[in-house]
Amino acid sequence: MKSFSEKWDRLFSAITFAEAGEFGTAREILREKPHDNRRDTKTAGKAERLSAPGAKR
Repeated sequence: MKSFSEKWDRLFSAITFAEAGEFGTAREILREKPHDNRRDTKTAGKAERLSAPGAKR
């Protein structure tokens, strides 16, 4: 069972993406299953970079 803080974090992450117009990403965040802390060997070392549209880096 997920803790309250994990649910809260996912909810506000989805809200942030929705405010930026990324509705699909927001839905994915709310739909995804919680992950365990074990590293996936296929994606180890590959960092995914997420950004909102129009964000300057």
